[in-house]
Amino acid sequence: MKVHEFERVVNKLGMETRNSSDRLAWLVHEGVTVVRTRRSHGNNKYMPEHQIRQQLKVNESQFAGLISCSVSKDDYLQILVDKGLIQKAKTEPESEPDAATAKKQHLPNFVLDARLQQSIKSQHEKGTQSL
Repeated sequence: MKVHEFERVVNKLGMETRNSSDRLAWLVHEGVTVVRTRRSHGNNKYMPEHQIRQQLKVNESQFAGLISCSVSKDDYLQILVDKGLIQKAKTEPESEPDAATAKKQHLPNFVLDARLQQSIKSQHEKGTQSL
């Protein structure tokens, strides 16, 4: 693997990087570091491909796809979901809890007050519309 191929994969996946004795790269998904990899700053233009592939948690064909750009970031995240390394993203938006549910969830009083005020306001508006 050449240095520019490594950098292409790092940039495509949106990995965060830092230079130290090696070039460090890590993928953060929803605030959690999922995978880490690194490459040497040495003069050798070829790097041990199998080590980087293992650090990225992909097989040979998936790794070849990352290098050739046939595997996108979304495809890579799905690979990690399938392997159980990250949790599947929730597709349904959560509905706001009512006051009784909010109390069970131990939400702060200012959140409860705002929701109660909104509930009272909507009930009042419904009542005035029927007159």
